Amino acid sequence: MSKVKNKLINKNRRKAKIRATLKGTAQRPRLSIYRSNTNIYLQIIDDEAGVTLESASLKEVKDKKTEEKNSKEIELGKLIASKAINKNIETIVFDRGGYRYHGRVAAVATGARLGGLKF
Repeated sequence: MSKVKNKLINKNRRKAKIRATLKGTAQRPRLSIYRSNTNIYLQIIDDEAGVTLESASLKEVKDKKTEEKNSKEIELGKLIASKAINKNIETIVFDRGGYRYHGRVAAVATGARLGGLKF
């Protein structure tokens, strides 16, 4: 097996293990994160109804020229938090999607907390 295929298999295994323990409800939906090389996509999902309540991506964030690392990701977290609060969602379950809680993923979580979400 190739190294790339092994990495993908391991990531999918981690993702399934995390997803088995996290379930989003109407009162406490799940904030799911998908990270590509160029973008980050966030969804707030009610797993009981199988519905996406809100979504956001880095494409929606205004491009600011700052020296601060991960400033766009923090703004993305604040954006999804404001969208959630407009729909009366204050507490969520954070699903890191098999990624490490580090770097861009942690910055999104920090921004969501700064925006007013509790998890």
